Amino acid sequence: STISEDGKPHASYAPFVIDAQKNIYIFVSGLSAHTANLKALKRASVLLIEDESKTEQIFARRRLAYDCIAQVIQRDEESWSAIASQFADRFGNIIDVLKSLKDFDIFQLKPQSGQFVVGFGAAYRISGEHLDQLEQSTGK
Repeated sequence: STISEDGKPHASYAPFVIDAQKNIYIFVSGLSAHTANLKALKRASVLLIEDESKTEQIFARRRLAYDCIAQVIQRDEESWSAIASQFADRFGNIIDVLKSLKDFDIFQLKPQSGQFVVGFGAAYRISGEHLDQLEQSTGK
């Protein structure tokens, strides 16, 4: 989700890939509201959530939410092709089409902090350089 310059929230979804440093990448159209918001404010909230059909308790689905800083990866940057290849590996031939469309951008969403929920009473904060270290949330 993003927020516009005039403060309106916007929730959406996007296919993604993740690198070894836990940066999330999305390949999105410049015509979408979230792309304009990302370019203007460079902030996003990301929610990764357990498949509803696989959860034991719908009110306690496992989920990971990150607050992120967003940055466009320019097409002339060395990393752009490598990230586009990751998208092609994961999502197939549609990526060749998207790569040819000049209004599509790849954004890096760099997590700053977040929360990992594994069930009732089992929520953990994560932040900074140690996104793999969990700190119990107390609910206060």
